[in-house]
Amino acid sequence: MNDSAAHTPGQGAEADGTGTTHSATGDGTRAVRAGLPEPVKYEPTLPGPVFAAHFHLPGEPTGPYTYGRDENPTWTLLENAIGELEAPGREDVETLVFPSGMGAISAVLFSQLRSGDTVVLPSDGYQVFPLVRAQLEAFGVEVRTAPTGGDAQLEVLDDARLLWIETPSNPGLDVCDVRRLAEEAHARGILVAVDNTLATPLGQRPLELGADFSVASGTKQLTGHGDVLLGYVTGARGEAMDAVRRWRKIAGVIAGPMEAWLAHRSISTLQMRVDRQAATALTLARALKERPEVGDLRYPGLPDDPSHAVASRQMRRFGSVVSFALPGRAHAERFLESLRLVDEATSFGGVRSSAERRGRWGGDAVPEGFIRLSVGAEDPDDLLADVLRALDKAAGTTAGH
Repeated sequence: MNDSAAHTPGQGAEADGTGTTHSATGDGTRAVRAGLPEPVKYEPTLPGPVFAAHFHLPGEPTGPYTYGRDENPTWTLLENAIGELEAPGREDVETLVFPSGMGAISAVLFSQLRSGDTVVLPSDGYQVFPLVRAQLEAFGVEVRTAPTGGDAQLEVLDDARLLWIETPSNPGLDVCDVRRLAEEAHARGILVAVDNTLATPLGQRPLELGADFSVASGTKQLTGHGDVLLGYVTGARGEAMDAVRRWRKIAGVIAGPMEAWLAHRSISTLQMRVDRQAATALTLARALKERPEVGDLRYPGLPDDPSHAVASRQMRRFGSVVSFALPGRAHAERFLESLRLVDEATSFGGVRSSAERRGRWGGDAVPEGFIRLSVGAEDPDDLLADVLRALDKAAGTTAGH
């Protein structure tokens, strides 16, 4: 098994006859069949999206579907599918879907925190977090921050209500020890949420590592085609997840049925996409190591990456994103302009490779020449040749490529 493949080989498939796969199945089998309903003769394998603001509701409202802001059959199938990937074999876990990753993040933060509480956030996390911090502080929540690397958040945990972990971090790709942080937090009565967007549930299972919530933007690699905005929260049934569900109802932060259906359809190819993209990302990272103009190269799958040891313990796949720095803004922009197979775009995880100079947003503490490159599903040789040619052109050389 090479460095890019899953650390845990797939096992023999088991199914219960209802379309639900057990935890003993391999990742590909689970992804293809996750959340499918019991087969019905002449009915589609995956029913189409249900567009309904209300449902027939005679008598007392005791059924599962009453009003479109609360539940939808299309959400249910997708939520079941994500739950089977995030926590295979667990019956005590539920998933709630949202119209975006930020919808999911906000639902956890604002449902769990009250005025006077303290939350610990990563200082090197998603670039919208400064806005999140300002809003939390406006509501009377104390916000502490620490970087992801070295489990630095341990130093500021005292008396917190919630610890928010982002691993690998976006865009720096640092990794922290989720199990260690969760054990320390729980010993102090602190809830733990992990942003699992970069890893996907096939790369990392935060609940197995001790987290209370696994939160992600399904917009990225989970759906993988750059045509859906989606988010989700997975956690054990109970008071904490009840609060997240209540927040979704109060705020009306609900996913459209078409987006939910597209997301469920896309999950069937997740294992193939994740494996292909991770393998190519590792190949690209190895090639970038040999370039003299490339600095600050990060990819958790590289054996000499600062995060490789901890990533190898808790990640099953290392993801599709590679980050590095070129010598300055102009150099980075020449590189991006010279790419032919890589779109200049701000998302990641899609089947079409994308890259951007992160400094253009002003929200990340990165050098002006910092590049976040998301590896897609193109032919690896074609993509590698395109990146090397663009590097040569940006450096003012053309020989060799």
